[in-house]
Amino acid sequence: MTVNDDSFTDWKHREEIAESMIPMIGRLHRERDVTVLLHSRSLVNKSVVSILKTHRFARQIAGAELSVTETLPFLRALTALDLGPSQIDLGMLAATYRDDDRGLSVAEFTADAVAGATGTDKIERRAPRDVVLYGFGRIGRLLARLLIEKSGSGNGLRLRAVVVRDSGSGDLVKRASLLRRDSIHGQFQGTITVDEANSRIIANGNEIQVIHAADPTTVDYPAYGIKNAILIDNTGRWRDREGLSKHLRPGIDKVVLTAPGKGDVPNIVHGVNHDTVKPDERILSCASCTTNAIVPPLKAMADEYGVVRGHVETVHSFTNDQNLLDNYHRSDRRGRSAPLNMVLTETGAASAVAKALPGLKAKITGSSIRVPVPDVSIAILNLTLARSTTREEVLDHLREVSLTSPLKRQIDFITAPDAVSSDFIGSRHASIVDAGATKVEGDNAILYLWYDNEFGYSCQVVRVVQHVSGVEYPTYPAPAA
Repeated sequence: MTVNDDSFTDWKHREEIAESMIPMIGRLHRERDVTVLLHSRSLVNKSVVSILKTHRFARQIAGAELSVTETLPFLRALTALDLGPSQIDLGMLAATYRDDDRGLSVAEFTADAVAGATGTDKIERRAPRDVVLYGFGRIGRLLARLLIEKSGSGNGLRLRAVVVRDSGSGDLVKRASLLRRDSIHGQFQGTITVDEANSRIIANGNEIQVIHAADPTTVDYPAYGIKNAILIDNTGRWRDREGLSKHLRPGIDKVVLTAPGKGDVPNIVHGVNHDTVKPDERILSCASCTTNAIVPPLKAMADEYGVVRGHVETVHSFTNDQNLLDNYHRSDRRGRSAPLNMVLTETGAASAVAKALPGLKAKITGSSIRVPVPDVSIAILNLTLARSTTREEVLDHLREVSLTSPLKRQIDFITAPDAVSSDFIGSRHASIVDAGATKVEGDNAILYLWYDNEFGYSCQVVRVVQHVSGVEYPTYPAPAA
């Protein structure tokens, strides 16, 4: 047998193992509301090849490929436990088991590591929480995809309605078509049908009421059976408390804005300050995509090295706010053709840092360049640190943060030498540290942070909504503090 035959035989063996994992992962999700992860990446509804690729990606951050032969015993052990709603990371289980010196079997170790999700300690499954999307543009449709994806267990969040302006004949069919197909993010994973008689879009069995309204104060949510809902405003039309309060009507309990909030509206970056949201807070903002990209790594650096000052330069994909061709625009430069130019513009991300990280006293400045790509941006974070360090030390720190810290869902880490922007379309992290581009000299560190400004940001929004709705389930093994 040749070496190539050996490699192919090994591949087929791993395919067989991954195939056996799919029904176990699916049953845990549907029957117990358990999401199985691998280094913060969900394995729910993934194909055989996707599961194998996710295992292989571990080499980028952990230094070695993680084999399905290593994680399968932990997955089997999980299926034998009386688990409650939770997120369980097979990658972390395997890593912590290797370092454990108690001589426990895989089953014994797994039971101990996830003890908080079993027996009398487990969380009871909660009734679904209604969610309403106000606006159905780029972010709105991606939020819809994520909410539908996460409704598989029948618990957690339930997308009940979308509120949009009536665009006339064919409105419902066109909106369903835009949800079904996306030029950047691809086909919707599932089936979509249109119930024109009842003004509904049915996606993977989720009946989504499409409500036509030009003013939030005219919508009668209880008439559609919607109650105690979280409304996500994707329009950006209102950004202060007074404007967003228009949404607080019967049927709506809280309002979440997908843009930077103004005035006293809290700007929340999940993973950094989401635990500061007061239970009685009814209006909050998820800040901007760029704020979400820079604040987690900024916190990681400030906690370890201290930050004296910093500047962030964002190279940002163009957005619907710009013109396709030169035309009048109320903002400077944004009237010039987005697909044909690099456009200097402003960013509020630097000033928003103070709201998300009030303990950081360093002055952070920022600017932005819009460039002719439709999605994925990069933030160049130039920091003066409180102490000198080395490139190797910084990279080791950020790699560890991406693997084991409470910020592991926000910060990803990549060492690929040929990585470019399109490689990060669909990333669920708030930002991805590009190890190869990182520069450190003495007390100066320059981080290059990729981020999918559409999908990665939408994932952050959903995490905030899960948190304020009470359906953000704990992760096991617990990340290091």
